[in-house]
Amino acid sequence: MNKMLLYHGSDTEFFFPEIRKTKYTKDFSWGFYCTNNFEQAYKWAYRKSKKGIVNIYSYNPNDVLNFLRFDKMTDEWLDFIGKCRAGYVHDYDIVEGPMADDTIWNFVNDFLAGNISRKVFWDYAEFKHPTHQISFHTLRALDCLKFERGENVNG
Repeated sequence: MNKMLLYHGSDTEFFFPEIRKTKYTKDFSWGFYCTNNFEQAYKWAYRKSKKGIVNIYSYNPNDVLNFLRFDKMTDEWLDFIGKCRAGYVHDYDIVEGPMADDTIWNFVNDFLAGNISRKVFWDYAEFKHPTHQISFHTLRALDCLKFERGENVNG
């Protein structure tokens, strides 16, 4: 994999990305989350603050890191998200895969709460198109990112 640009939407510039433990775990557990989709990062930044920042990083992969990739939404992806949201802490340096949009996120929550079956989840999610996320879970993983610049969401 060659060097590529990744984006992180926030309310501030992150020259040095960091992993923060928060009250709730995310899809792939605690980590520093980016996307290869500028528009998605813009939405994240705008949600955080009307004066949000899209942080832009060059990403230079390191082949020796412990990497987990989901190419699409699968049962394994759904089960992994379920475990992570329930507090499971994995030993991957980097996890990459689909990010559930707001609609799919609601379906995931309904499935995890036992309100819908796995089959119903897949029926609901069939025509939804998730966006991309990549999460960095260790300091070694964060070393793959180099801050390039920050862009204000409102010019």
